[in-house]
Amino acid sequence: MNKVAQSGLVTLDPASFYPQGERVVYDIKDNLYMGLMLREKDFREFVKGHDWSQYQDKNVAITCSEDAIVPAWAYMLLANRMAPYAREIVFGNAEALETVLFLKGLENIDLEQYRDQRIVLKGCGDIPVPVSAYVELTKKLTPVAKSLMYGEPCSTVPIYKRKD
Repeated sequence: MNKVAQSGLVTLDPASFYPQGERVVYDIKDNLYMGLMLREKDFREFVKGHDWSQYQDKNVAITCSEDAIVPAWAYMLLANRMAPYAREIVFGNAEALETVLFLKGLENIDLEQYRDQRIVLKGCGDIPVPVSAYVELTKKLTPVAKSLMYGEPCSTVPIYKRKD
C-alpha cells in the first residue's frame, strides 16, 4: 500500500515554472578603459559596431564584475541595443537573472487548482530553483491552500496549516 499516493497531497515542483532559453551574462568590464572606468566615446563606438543579433531569444543579465565607475546610461544603452533581440534583460548577475525569470514564470499560476489542497513544494530536483521562487510560491499559495509543506511527500517540513 502506497501511503504517499493515498495521502491526498498535491506535489508542486517549482522547476516546472523554469523559463526556457539560454542564459547569458554580459559583463561590461570588457568595455572599461584600463579596467577602471568607461569612456563614453569608446563605448559608443563599440555599441555602434557590435553585433547585437547574437542575443536573439536569449535571457541576458547585464553586470559589471569590476569595482569600476560605470554610469547608469551605459547599462541603459546596452539594454536598448539588446531589447530588439533578447527574450529578457535584467541588471545584475546570473542569480538575479534566474530570480527574475522564475518570478515572471510564476506570474500566471492558476491558484484555483490549489484551493483547499494540501500542497508539497518539491524541494530538490535537476533544475536549481532560487529561494525567491519558493518565497513567491508561498506568498501566492498561503491564501488558498489548506496546508503548505516543503520537501518530498515522504518527508516534509510544515510551512503553513490553515486553522478551520
